[in-house]
Amino acid sequence: MKLSAKAEYACLAVMALADRHEVDRPVPIREIADAHEIPETFLTQILIRLKGAGLVTSTRGSSGGYRLARDPMSISLGDVLRVIDGDPLLDRPARRSTPSALVRLWERLQASQLDILDRTTIAHLADEERARDWTI
Repeated sequence: MKLSAKAEYACLAVMALADRHEVDRPVPIREIADAHEIPETFLTQILIRLKGAGLVTSTRGSSGGYRLARDPMSISLGDVLRVIDGDPLLDRPARRSTPSALVRLWERLQASQLDILDRTTIAHLADEERARDWTI
């Protein structure tokens, strides 16, 4: 499974939003971009795609920014990656000479990866990251 830079940035952004989900104010783009060294214009494009998919909402103005549209427990990593990079199962190589046993193996591997991505919520990732920050 290949992960694009755009997909990784999207994951970082939604984790940052999940971390601030309980706070009743939007997170400015600049704050996320600076914290994760993401170009602000690139992050804006990513957040617009996530907004179009209903994963985040935005607020305009000087105190504006982005928030998760739903509880972070209801957003999976698979949800985010599909918005940014599409369905990874559609990208499997198809060669005429590939034996069917090998094709079935690739399909099982990809299905396992998708299962893990779909079971991993943004809340779990944000919690894990917070716990890692406090490890001594």
